[in-house]
Amino acid sequence: MRAEDVLGRVILVTGKEEFLSARTVDEVRSVVRAHDPEAEISEATGADLTLATLGELSAPSLFSTVRCVVVRGLENLPDESVDGLLRYAAEAAEDVALVLVHGGGPKGSGVLTKLRKLPTVTEIKSGEVKAWEMGGFAVGEARRRGATLDKQAAEVLVIAVGHDLRSLAAAVDQLTSDFPGERIDEEKVGRYFGGRAEVKNYEIADAMLAGKRALALQELRWSIESGTSEVYILSAVAGQLRSLANHVAGNRDGGIPPWKLKSLNAQARGWTPPALARAIRAVAKADADLKGASSDASYTLERLVLTIASLREAG
Repeated sequence: MRAEDVLGRVILVTGKEEFLSARTVDEVRSVVRAHDPEAEISEATGADLTLATLGELSAPSLFSTVRCVVVRGLENLPDESVDGLLRYAAEAAEDVALVLVHGGGPKGSGVLTKLRKLPTVTEIKSGEVKAWEMGGFAVGEARRRGATLDKQAAEVLVIAVGHDLRSLAAAVDQLTSDFPGERIDEEKVGRYFGGRAEVKNYEIADAMLAGKRALALQELRWSIESGTSEVYILSAVAGQLRSLANHVAGNRDGGIPPWKLKSLNAQARGWTPPALARAIRAVAKADADLKGASSDASYTLERLVLTIASLREAG
């Protein structure tokens, strides 16, 4: 993005992904400030915008004629202000970068349609990034920083960090800063973030054993969509189930940390030894299915969640 791309133009930022919208606004500001360090930066909300206030915000100051005006919440622009904004946008002042931010949705779509028809308007969309697109987003973030992130490494990073774009972008920034000029592979990602994916698997197991069926299914589907191995998830469930079975049987490990002991005590209240025995058999069957007896690994684990939840309730 260059000064000539924003000055004398209207940058229309649309979409529900707040992180991407905020970054676009920051980029425009940075471009304007790089062009003129004394540039005036001002903000307004769509609900409060009139032709008069827009004129005040874009008027030259004593220090600089270059300005960047950001209007957030364009969807809340009053009807009586639409024509004035369109007239200004059609003849945007050459020393002003006007940024209009629309949060997505149908509200205010009429003014968007009219703005898009103007030759002075550049639209930058901030559409929602789906779960299966997160890896590509991470790869793109690395590319923005002049680095290369392997596709598989990106998937591991998503599993570890999660679906918050701001956190994911920060993780990529850390990796590219610590490995400048290097290709970032799965080993490098694992060195920094590998433990987080394992924690997520154990959170799924804890939700299952605590009888939180909806939460367990939600986290399970998220992890599978993110590329987590079903075998790793099942391994975490088996490990947690063994710990719970030993706890219920009275085989207490004195080295268990207090937080873990509290979790086991809470889970144990909903289980009986016979129910635990059936749960262990259900995990063994799921393990056999994942190793070849079933062609649908996701279904196998979802069925296991429902089975274990019903056993806990029955117990």
